[in-house]
Amino acid sequence: MSSGLLLCLVSCLAATNQAMLIKRCFLAKVLHEEEVEGLEGYTLNDWLCLASVESNFNASKVNENADGSFDYGIFQINSHYWCNDFRSHSENICHMDCQDLLSPSLLSSISCAKKIVSKAGGMRNWVRWRLHCAGHPLSYWLTGCHLE
Repeated sequence: MSSGLLLCLVSCLAATNQAMLIKRCFLAKVLHEEEVEGLEGYTLNDWLCLASVESNFNASKVNENADGSFDYGIFQINSHYWCNDFRSHSENICHMDCQDLLSPSLLSSISCAKKIVSKAGGMRNWVRWRLHCAGHPLSYWLTGCHLE
């Protein structure tokens, strides 16, 4: 095998294991376009803080929980309630496969997160948002982002 082909193969394999990191201002723009601003009283800053504390802006993050459920995507949406991962019982309130929450388009994640936020508890459904975002100054999250 030529060294160029081998290098290409190794690069491709390494890329499949990398996180799909979303830039903060890109996420802000997509969230703005999806009209989350003001939903149940939450700001774009709340949404950006949520994505940061849950996944560190990693749209491909999957985390296994102690109860056997999994959290998926940029907002770490739980398989027990919100999506079907075909591994365990799910209420599948968002009516989607959990793998859809790993899409680089982010639209499935945003759609499901909007349903979660619209339910009782809002963003308080996310423990990390309660601990690290609620009641904290968040205005810096949009610094340098041009949404128009």
